[in-house]
Amino acid sequence: MDDERHAVSCPMDFILRILMGPWTTYILYTLGEHGPQRFGELKRRVTGVSAKMLTERLRSLEQAELISRHYEPTIPPKVTYALTARGRELGGVLDQLSALGSKWLAEDSTRAPRIAQAAE
Repeated sequence: MDDERHAVSCPMDFILRILMGPWTTYILYTLGEHGPQRFGELKRRVTGVSAKMLTERLRSLEQAELISRHYEPTIPPKVTYALTARGRELGGVLDQLSALGSKWLAEDSTRAPRIAQAAE
C-alpha cells in the first residue's frame, strides 16, 4: 500500500497531522476556553510562543478550517480569531486530554520525590 494513500485513509493519522504542530492544541484550547481573541491577547495567553510561530500556527489552523480570522479595516486594523464549528468539535477531546494531563502531572509530581530518594 502506498504511504500517501495510507495516510489519507487512516482517520487518526489525518486528524493527528492537523493537530501535531507545535502550539496547535494549546492555541485551540485557549480559543475554546476564552472565546474569540485578538492576536495580542492570544499571544499573552499562549505563554512562550513567538509571534512568528503563532502567526504560522494560526494560518495552518485557518487552512484546516478549525479557526476563522475576522478582519476589520479600522486604524489600526482589528483581527480576531475564533474557533469554527469544526474547531469547536474538538472541545470535548481537548478537555479530556487536559484532564488526563492534569492527572498524570499530579501522579508524576508525587512519584518524583520517591525516585530521587531511591537514587541516593
